[in-house]
Amino acid sequence: MIDMRKIGFYLLTLGLLILTNCSKNSDNDSESQKVDKSLNLKTTGDSANDILSNDTYTKLLIEIGYVTDFKPTTESISNFTEFLKEYTFKENIEVKYKELPSPEKDSLSLEEISELEMENRTAYTSGETLAIYIYFSDAPSAEDNEDEDLVTLGAVYRNTSMIIHEATVRRLSARSFSITTADIESATMNHEFGHLFGLVDLGTPQVNDHNDPESENHCIVEGCLMRAELQFGRSSKKGQLAASKASNLSGLKSGCSLSGNSVLQLLSNKSAKGSATVPLDTECMLDLQANGGR
Repeated sequence: MIDMRKIGFYLLTLGLLILTNCSKNSDNDSESQKVDKSLNLKTTGDSANDILSNDTYTKLLIEIGYVTDFKPTTESISNFTEFLKEYTFKENIEVKYKELPSPEKDSLSLEEISELEMENRTAYTSGETLAIYIYFSDAPSAEDNEDEDLVTLGAVYRNTSMIIHEATVRRLSARSFSITTADIESATMNHEFGHLFGLVDLGTPQVNDHNDPESENHCIVEGCLMRAELQFGRSSKKGQLAASKASNLSGLKSGCSLSGNSVLQLLSNKSAKGSATVPLDTECMLDLQANGGR
């Protein structure tokens, strides 16, 4: 005769074992999902050698978070990856996209941009993969000065973090018949990534002195991608030093304030010669090669 009490006891025991194992597995899954973000919370230029060389990381994973309808052009992303391959030893470069809702802001400060990154970023450096995050915003920078035509197209504020003010880029490109949105996106991404490369004297030491004394961490050589004019004009040294000091207090590196007319003129001059691409000069290339670049 079947003892129903024993069967009930065995079923209860089996159920408890299953629940215990599920709980353990859930705990293990939770532990495995924890992400170490510390490698991506350093200051601008701290990862210059890691980006340029293959000594520690052999792959670049570029996560592009963009507000709906503000996705970068395919052309500029292609130009950007070619730029990376030209100056670094990274051949394995992956780009992934993540569409995001608008934060519904009239403008964005670096602190707000950083908060948005922490909420939305999913790619972080681990193993042999170095992760970069680029946010394409539908809002201008809070530091823009429209009265003086000074705008911020982009900024880097940590060792692997970049903001592109896509709304500003598009407004600027609409002012020109010959310069496209892709041209301005490319110039902005390449210039700002030059700072992640550690240029100029921002984590990558100078072989020869070419740091512009009137525009900190920019090149003084005419026609260089890292030239101060590409930021759309020069701020006073006093003003730039004050901005740099303030940004360091929050652990963030402020971007370049640029004059829209100046960047359009620069790109127009390049375009008239057959290409709107702005290259690095010899001095900047020497610096990169000395710090592990191609």
